[in-house]
Amino acid sequence: MAPWALLSPGVLVRTGHTVLTWGITLVLFLHDTELRQWEEQGELLLPLTFLLLVLGSLLLYLAVSLMDPGYVNVQPQPQEEIKEEQTAMVPPAIPLRRCRYCLVLQPLRARHCRECRRCVRRYDHHCPWMENCVGERNHPLFVVYLVLQLLVLLWGLYLAWSGLRFFQPWGLWLRSSGLLFATFLLLSLFSLVASLLLASHLYLVASNTTTWEFMSSHRIAYLRQHPGNPFDRGLTRNLAHFFCGWPSGSWETLWAEEEEEGSSPAV
Repeated sequence: MAPWALLSPGVLVRTGHTVLTWGITLVLFLHDTELRQWEEQGELLLPLTFLLLVLGSLLLYLAVSLMDPGYVNVQPQPQEEIKEEQTAMVPPAIPLRRCRYCLVLQPLRARHCRECRRCVRRYDHHCPWMENCVGERNHPLFVVYLVLQLLVLLWGLYLAWSGLRFFQPWGLWLRSSGLLFATFLLLSLFSLVASLLLASHLYLVASNTTTWEFMSSHRIAYLRQHPGNPFDRGLTRNLAHFFCGWPSGSWETLWAEEEEEGSSPAV
């Protein structure tokens, strides 16, 4: 590996996240918070639980940021090539598109990411905090990460507040609690951002849409020409498909099923 590869944006962002995570955890342990009180009293269950949650959230972060988000293969394998009968299932008004950047045949809901320079299946967004796309393969894990991260942030927020002592002279308080108070403010900001992100993604998952489709539906041909969300199958089936991959099948197949159901005469 070339030395300058260690200074790539992805390495710097992930290193910064790791250092910040353990730095905040260290501040919570060094100050007179409930964590330190439990440790001094020999009650190690809750401190160990908090450490395991922090470690779990960090591992999930690295997994989501390093895994393949669902790139469309530039040279598809023979078994992955689109057969004539599969192409025939796509409504004529919604032809498959060829990406103008990497020239691959894009499936429905795929989009080219200029940062990653690849087309991503069921593209949601490019996350700058992870330096990776959120797409078909890592979106479920991304939501799980947000849940665990929010839990850690809220617990850390409570712990930071438990260590703040305001009834002290200003100079003494600044020396003893200034860093902890800055950590509290930082955790408050992160908790707010994580809460908004989690709420928005839960809504998107429940309605089987993506951030890109929600924000740019007026620019996407297959959404602009269709009333409502053609991929919405109801809350239960949306959740089952998102987290468990059921019912299985390409988005072209699901689209064709929706068209068939919509065109079938009422009994």
